[in-house]
Amino acid sequence: MQRFKSITPGRRHKLSLDPNDSLQKKNNPERLCSFGFFRSKGRNHRGVITSQHRGGGHKRVYRDIDFKRSKIGIVGKIKTVEYDPNRNALIALVVYKDGDKKYILYFQNLEIGANIVSSSYAFIRAGNASPLKNFPLGATIHNIELHSGKGGQLVRSAGAKAVILFKYKNMTAVRLPSGKKRFIPDICWVTYGVVGNQQQKLKILGKAGCNRWIGKRPHVRGSAMNAVDHPHGGGEGKAPIGRKKPYTLWGKPALGVKTRKLRKWSNLYFRKFKNS
Repeated sequence: MQRFKSITPGRRHKLSLDPNDSLQKKNNPERLCSFGFFRSKGRNHRGVITSQHRGGGHKRVYRDIDFKRSKIGIVGKIKTVEYDPNRNALIALVVYKDGDKKYILYFQNLEIGANIVSSSYAFIRAGNASPLKNFPLGATIHNIELHSGKGGQLVRSAGAKAVILFKYKNMTAVRLPSGKKRFIPDICWVTYGVVGNQQQKLKILGKAGCNRWIGKRPHVRGSAMNAVDHPHGGGEGKAPIGRKKPYTLWGKPALGVKTRKLRKWSNLYFRKFKNS
């Protein structure tokens, strides 16, 4: 981590990642693996704000990450490790033997010049990708597919990892970083190892302007609004909520209410496993 001298109030408590630790500096991303894109900034296709407190921020170039690990059977070599403004994990540029270049997620203990491969017969080594059925119990994995061929959707943030618990028929039970246990088909591809950049959670922005650069707008309490704008609004002075439960702007229960649907196909496999 890199600390700053307190020459301004914003730098007094600022703490950021040291670019000289593992990040190899590069001015521009790989041109064939990046493109410009429009950020919705919390709005849907009609322009209505559906996710609040988003907007502004610095212009970004999107790095096309190979979540599918599509270069099957071809050995690739790690060329650079780079910063990605679109995620909290770092990314690595891989150059394959056929000359193709792809970005992948940076994993822990990665070294410049190391070789990786995606194959059904790949060695169990950090950075190698293979179907879930090839990994032993207790293995740490990331970039997990939910549907075969769709690409990794789970465990992609900085420092994240999942653990293989047990196998049942053609399914594998995995404990996710949240503690939730899920059954995932054996044919889904995953990557061995832990996502790097674990120190990301220690980062201190230092001032409110840093949040605006990221694209996060200020958050206003519902109790500070008028009654027409929020269920918590209105009243004289610091009035209580006035309801039995706290609610969101759209009148849905908030703060501690479970939103995940219980009738998930993954839960059905757990019931069959317990009854068998």
